[in-house]
Amino acid sequence: MTFASPWLLFALLLVPATLLAALWFERRRARYAVAFTNLDVLASVAEKRRPWRRWVPLALFLLALAAAAVALARPRATVAVPANRATVVLLVDVSGSMRAADVKPTRLGAAQNAMAAFVDHVPKSVKVGLVSFSTGPNLLVVPTTDRTVLHEGIDLLAPEAGTAIGDGLQMAVQTVKASVGDAPRARDGKIPGAIVLLSDGAQTRGILTPLQGAAKARNAGIRVFTIALGTDHGTLGFNGGFGFGFGNGGGGPGRRFPVRPDPVTLAAIARETDGKTYRAKSASKVENIYKQLGQSIAHRPAKREISSWFVGGAALLLLLSVGGARLTGERLP
Repeated sequence: MTFASPWLLFALLLVPATLLAALWFERRRARYAVAFTNLDVLASVAEKRRPWRRWVPLALFLLALAAAAVALARPRATVAVPANRATVVLLVDVSGSMRAADVKPTRLGAAQNAMAAFVDHVPKSVKVGLVSFSTGPNLLVVPTTDRTVLHEGIDLLAPEAGTAIGDGLQMAVQTVKASVGDAPRARDGKIPGAIVLLSDGAQTRGILTPLQGAAKARNAGIRVFTIALGTDHGTLGFNGGFGFGFGNGGGGPGRRFPVRPDPVTLAAIARETDGKTYRAKSASKVENIYKQLGQSIAHRPAKREISSWFVGGAALLLLLSVGGARLTGERLP
């Protein structure tokens, strides 16, 4: 925290000065104590007094004084604010394994609910796009601030065939770059854009490998946040999607096959692009992840004056001090 007028912090000297004055008046008042002729009455009164309560109103008053003095110096802090012309692309796996029901109602259903929560939590000035991928990538919603269009796009998602993570990343990178345009980069070289990649399995299709796709994001200065969706015991029957040939095996009707997520690859993508990786084994977990990202992603650090925070704190402490003084019968300085 820095201060626009640091010399005004000398006003904090009022706090110890006020405390010394209060102690001096308290000691002076004690010299004129009332004499008790009945020592038993005096002892009973002394036992019932709770000395620490007498100092609560004064302590609150001193804190209010300190907060007001800090406010005078116009404190400034680094806070997160929405980046100008920021764009986030939701990149979602719609391979056949997203039919698995180890995450309720299905993996894809849980992902759709979570992405809808993300759209509602991200700042309204941020553009959000939607790209799905199975055997190949598809741009479903061009980055927009129209949340209705985004919700409609999310509702239309349906499981298809294979898993082309690398190609999906390539399209997401192109989408972010086209939306951001010539917006200035941050000090760390990142552009005001990000990709949120959700997948529930290993790559089975596509031209680019996942790390080749991650390299394109890194070179463009785009962070990728990855979410590995699903449990290690997720399975899918042959009739539930293997007939579509999404590359996890084969077999006859009635057989079930494991459909495990690939958190190692997704973690490597996030690490390569300076993003973060998450693991979601339940619908509530994936929704919480998207909500968290919606509140923090596409932000940039900025210096803001926070004098109003200290003014508000000083006012509240002063009210509490006055209330405490009325309850204890003590007088403030």
